[in-house]
Amino acid sequence: MVPHLITALTGPINELEQRVLESTPAIERWFRLEWMEHTPPFYTSVDLRNAGFKLAPVDTNLFPGGWNNLTPEMLPLAVQAAMAAIEKICPEARNLLVIPENHSRNSFYLANVLQLKRIFHMAGLNVRIGSINPDIKEPTTVRLPTGESILLEPVVRSKRRLGLKDFDPCTILLNNDLSAGAPGILEDLHEQYLLPPLHAGWSVRRKSRHFQSYEEVAKRFGKMLGIDPWLVNPMFNRCGEINFAEGTGMDCLTTNVDALLTRIRRKYKEYGINEKPFVVVKADNGTYGMGIMTVRDVKDLEQLNRRTKNKMGVIKDGQPIKDVIIQEGVQTYERIQDAVAEPVVYLMDRYVVGGFYRVHPERGIDENLNAPGAGFVPLAFAESTRLPQLGEKPGASAPNRFYMYGVIGRLAMLAASYELEATDPEAETYD
Repeated sequence: MVPHLITALTGPINELEQRVLESTPAIERWFRLEWMEHTPPFYTSVDLRNAGFKLAPVDTNLFPGGWNNLTPEMLPLAVQAAMAAIEKICPEARNLLVIPENHSRNSFYLANVLQLKRIFHMAGLNVRIGSINPDIKEPTTVRLPTGESILLEPVVRSKRRLGLKDFDPCTILLNNDLSAGAPGILEDLHEQYLLPPLHAGWSVRRKSRHFQSYEEVAKRFGKMLGIDPWLVNPMFNRCGEINFAEGTGMDCLTTNVDALLTRIRRKYKEYGINEKPFVVVKADNGTYGMGIMTVRDVKDLEQLNRRTKNKMGVIKDGQPIKDVIIQEGVQTYERIQDAVAEPVVYLMDRYVVGGFYRVHPERGIDENLNAPGAGFVPLAFAESTRLPQLGEKPGASAPNRFYMYGVIGRLAMLAASYELEATDPEAETYD
């Protein structure tokens, strides 16, 4: 089953699918050479949007939750990738400590932590969950609606190491995106592997820097395939020093939104696309679908209501929004039954391990789907790990479409590795 695409099955995405499938050996060789030069992030999830005329990543998460949405059929891939990743970083690893987010009562999120524990246990590690939440002062068992339970234990910090009372890990896996900044308890751990590193957290990371790296990757990929990189790349601008509550910095926002809408219109005209362009304004750092608004016309910015201003005022952990990225809006024409859907691809080390559709029955094709009311539908075509089917009509083969999603997901992951290299505080500099 390929999700229902409203656009005609002869659209540019099917031409792109055909080009990608024909170029599989060249693409895989290109990725292999890239991974010889660059280290992939430990794990990643990428939100994609398929407009029928372009397929592009709109968000790349380096601390992915939602592992519980992967189907049991996908788990062997995740376990194999976990084995490969650990073997590369710490082959003698025995103990792994997972550090989750502090919202310790969110059962859906904890089901994701339990799934990570399961994956790494099957990869051959002793896995425990260590909380840095100051409210967790003793081992705490949380029961989940599924009937399973998860044990959260308070972390113990010695001078150079982090662990639990009777558990000394060689590797620490962060599933906490550090939106409120890197806590001191995680700093200066020189004897243990911290994955991902602290500078992958939102206290350092910026979406605009990521998409700058992605633009570079997309240009090189486009050159190799002989395609316009715009087909896989969302254009963007950024605006610093903005305050929605006080209305400061709005001139910068208006100018950049107007400029980007003009560039998109030009591209639509070039490709004969009869859609109304839009942009998405997002907090330049942060996650959980917070601090996001869709702008279809520059005039909309003059009439922002109080509710929108409040929504754009803060992100997770109450962090104020000061910088925004203005991103080309990519419609999603994928449907699961009648609900708008977008694919989310999950990767570990350099491997695609699965994914799902984020589905929102109350949202439109040009809106953010990562919002309350979203549901998750497994990628039906990942039920068996079937490989691409050469010779199939474009748009008709599920494994082919999934392969293409995986290629774009890996481009975003490669961009994240560029980005992490550029922000690494311990990187050696050469004059």
